[in-house]
Amino acid sequence: MNLYLVRHAQPKAKEEDSQRSLSDQGRADIRKVAAHLGDRGIEVSRILHSSKLRARQTAEALSERLHPSGDTSETDGLAPLDDPTVWSGRLAEIQENIMLVGHLPHLGLLADLLLAGETDQQGVSFKPGGVVCLKRDEEGRWSLRWTVVPEILQ
Repeated sequence: MNLYLVRHAQPKAKEEDSQRSLSDQGRADIRKVAAHLGDRGIEVSRILHSSKLRARQTAEALSERLHPSGDTSETDGLAPLDDPTVWSGRLAEIQENIMLVGHLPHLGLLADLLLAGETDQQGVSFKPGGVVCLKRDEEGRWSLRWTVVPEILQ
């Protein structure tokens, strides 16, 4: 199983937009990342995102390019301060490739928990619009496969 952890793309400043929708740069960045993933044949069954507008817009842009076999929808447990053990537990039951679109510090804590078994390692850095791919083997161990950020794509 591959798990794609995605930090929402760059939002507008809170002073400009209290809902913090994606900025023009954020929209361009996530379209670029989505095209890169699509060109490489990344397949997911579902794209799940937090309730925040910037996460939904990021997920929708990814869905437009990746065409998940299942749905793209809002789910709980992906807000910035949510407990990462919620999703580490859920992932134990999931077999298909999925994408989770969320926020810091939650995504970093979840990655730490899956990779190192604790949440204080700060082993994975998440940039706005960046994707981290983790793979779970047959024994249930997670490993970091790759990461991509908008800045490295043309």
